[in-house]
Amino acid sequence: MARFIYSQAGSWLRRAAIMAGFALALFGTSASAERIKDLASVQGVRNNQLVGYGLVVGLDGSGDQTTQTPFTQQSIINMLAQLGTTLPTTQTLQLKNVAAVMVTANLPPFARVGQQIDVTVSSMGNAKSLRGGTLVMTPLKGADGQIYAQAQGNLLVGGAGAAAGGSKVVVNHLSAGRVVGGATVEREVPTALGQGPFIHYEMGTTDFGTTQRVVEVINRDIGPGTAQAVDGRLIRVAAPEDADLRVAFLGRIENLEVRPAKTIAKVIINPRTGSVVMNQTVTIESCAVAHGSLSVVISTEQKVSQPNTLAPGQTVTTTQSEIDIKQGGGSLIQLKAGVKLSDVVKAINALGAGPQDLLSILQSMKAAGALRAELEII
Repeated sequence: MARFIYSQAGSWLRRAAIMAGFALALFGTSASAERIKDLASVQGVRNNQLVGYGLVVGLDGSGDQTTQTPFTQQSIINMLAQLGTTLPTTQTLQLKNVAAVMVTANLPPFARVGQQIDVTVSSMGNAKSLRGGTLVMTPLKGADGQIYAQAQGNLLVGGAGAAAGGSKVVVNHLSAGRVVGGATVEREVPTALGQGPFIHYEMGTTDFGTTQRVVEVINRDIGPGTAQAVDGRLIRVAAPEDADLRVAFLGRIENLEVRPAKTIAKVIINPRTGSVVMNQTVTIESCAVAHGSLSVVISTEQKVSQPNTLAPGQTVTTTQSEIDIKQGGGSLIQLKAGVKLSDVVKAINALGAGPQDLLSILQSMKAAGALRAELEII
């Protein structure tokens, strides 16, 4: 009897272990999977950029100096003429509460007439601040020169500043702001969901492995032959031609989960700021690195040489320069091979190099074949 109970308990434990392992594997798969919506987009469904030129009024003396920005003065005269007030074009206006601005916005796909979108307002002249200003009605045009929206509203500037007695304090950026829901769509952009019986998905990046996996997932869930890879970035999908059925079909596809292929190892370098960003697939091979810093300091001092009180001669100013060259120690450090991003970070930090020195080190490691990643300089 005891043996039977023990056998049942062992069987139950084995089944529980198998179920736990299956749940863990399933959880790990779903955690690393991504929706097709996050990996690809429907061809033709895109944003459209809009731009316009306008005026911001109501500033507290921080607007453009019209004597230095003639286009601001001309814009004010033209606006007043449209409102029924005529001013001579030769008249000089001394206004401090107006600023000329560029207004930009993104028109989302399927935007309808009357829909409101956000706009960004940026100063063009020498205005000190746009804080507290109001954007006057500004037409926003597309690449074809047609007006697609009208913008107007109060600016929201995420900054503050004060100046007095020649001193000035500024927090954040004061020459640009946003108007939330500040533009109203006046013209629609027709957006077609595919051509005929097909729609096309464009992958975010060119990756043949991930593209093939997306095709396999669609064919497995919808049916064989539904999707076909045109190249490493474009996928052709057979879809219903009825509008309602096509929308439901796209909604079903975009929520399918795909595990992307292994990400390409890449290191992004910004030499202007010294920023270095690596993704999780970057690895290094065993190598030895020595890096020394060289600094040159030149100091110049003005000295005055003058004769004694009763001695003949003139006072002479001479310049003396001192040059000091320092070279930091660069001992040879061996870096062990690392297959994890944490190992790579530890190995690079062991060098003790600054951000600018790190740029040269990574380029040298890449040239020596020790850095298993692509270097991209932005």
